[in-house]
Formats: sequence, C-alpha cells, structure tokens
Amino acid sequence: MKIYPLNTGNFKLDGGAMFGVVPKSLWERTNPADANNLCNWSMRCMLIEDGDRLILIDTGIGDKQSDKFFGHYYLNGDDSLNGNLAKLGFHRDEITDVFLTHLHFDHCGGSIEWNNDRTMLLPVFKNARFWSNDGHWKWATEPNSREKASFLKENIMPIQETGQLEFIHRPDTGFLKQSPLGFDILFADGHTDAQMIPHIQYKDKTIVFAADLLPSTGHIPLPYVMGYDTRPLLTLDEKATFLNSVVDNDYLIFFEHDHKNELCTLKHTEKGVRLDETFSFNEVFGG
Repeated sequence: MKIYPLNTGNFKLDGGAMFGVVPKSLWERTNPADANNLCNWSMRCMLIEDGDRLILIDTGIGDKQSDKFFGHYYLNGDDSLNGNLAKLGFHRDEITDVFLTHLHFDHCGGSIEWNNDRTMLLPVFKNARFWSNDGHWKWATEPNSREKASFLKENIMPIQETGQLEFIHRPDTGFLKQSPLGFDILFADGHTDAQMIPHIQYKDKTIVFAADLLPSTGHIPLPYVMGYDTRPLLTLDEKATFLNSVVDNDYLIFFEHDHKNELCTLKHTEKGVRLDETFSFNEVFGG
C-alpha cells in the first residue's frame, strides 16, 4: 500500500462560522482571519494505492459552479485535483473507488464535471465506484433547510444516474470492520448525519482521515465546534470519545481542512486532550 496526500486547493470561510460560540480572541490564535473575518482552509484529500485499487477519499470543491458561487469562497492557491494527480503519476481514469466522507460541496464537488458542450453533468472518475451510505444519501437528497445550501444536487445525483453509486452498510455501533475498501470506518452524526471517518492501517500506524469531525488543530478543545454542525451537543460527545481514542491508541490525525498541518498526534493534559506534535506527511512516512 502507498498513501499520498492530495491537495485540491484552498478556500475561505468565516471564522465565526467555523468556531461557533468560541470568541474570535481565542480561535484566531491558531487560525488568523483576514480583514473580512475569513480564514483560509485546505481541501486536502487522500489517495490510496493498494494492489489493483486506486482509492480517492473526498474530491474537493471542483470547478463547475458559477463565478457567483465561487465568489463566496475565495478559492486560492495553485493546487488542483487533476493537476496533483498528474504530479503523482496518475490519471483520473485510473481511480477505481471514490470514498465520500459526506456530501457537502467542499468534499464531493470535484466528483462531477460538465461535458465538453456543458449540456450534461458526468462523474469525473468514469471507471470508479462511488461509496456513500444509505442513511447519509437520504439525508443529502432530501435535505433539511439548514444544510440545503451545502447539498447541491448537481454534485450528487449524477453519481446515481450513471449507476456508479455503492452503499456501505452502517453497523449498529462502533466501527464497520473489513469495509469493502480495506479500512475501518467510524460513523459520526454531529456535523451531518452519518459522516464516515476512515481509519487506515499504514506502515505500523493508524491514520484517521478526520474530515469535518475535526477540521483543524484549532478545533481540538471540546467547545470548539463549528457553527455548521447540525447537532453541536452530539459533536461534543463524539469528539470526546474520538479524541480519547486517538490518544489511547496512538493514532495519527490526517487533516482535510487545516491549511498548515497535514498530520498531528494528541496527548492527555490536565485540561483534557490537547495537541502534541504536528508533522508533514513526508516527515512521518517519507516522500
């Protein structure tokens, strides 16, 4: 197995929305804001080369939306999904599986593109199976008013219409062992219903792809919960269990949205679980 971090670009979101009830004077110590109160965030995906499978976890925001839509999010940087796939020596047609942690636009928008004459929306990865779960799919395709702006049908429905959609079964409790993609999955419901958090065994380490359960190192203290979360009190409970599990099992956290940090470890302190060390992916696993 070989794992590659795959940057797809950066975008900006309001710092207050990203940290909920936490005062700016506290959260901007780790995530400084610009003059418009916007913080920069990564859309870092993960590519797993495992035998004859090439698995992509999340796909970033994509490029098919209108200028008006992108004007809200201030896309920046030189990274792109296709460009960085090519730098790694891969082509998108080689992707066999796309695992979507959840279907918010910044996690799945890169899955779908316009055809050449902009008359039809098609999956970017024409040879891949796209993995979601039936609970989250229903949640996303019949959205509540709070999340409707994050679940865009153009990012979602073409996956089903082309017959490339697959569902992962959710167990009654805990992890789903021996998933079809070879890694364990933790289901979390605080941010959105049935978000899937992969736990991947790699070179004697367990890497947790944190997605929106833990967007950045700045979100490690328990009260630092996003205003976007649909069930913030549930997020508190899920985070507490998750953070203690990370420390107790010596997991590495892989950040999708932290603009500065790719990986970190955690530690127990008198104030609760806190940041231990941060690393680049290559520092831990080599280039």
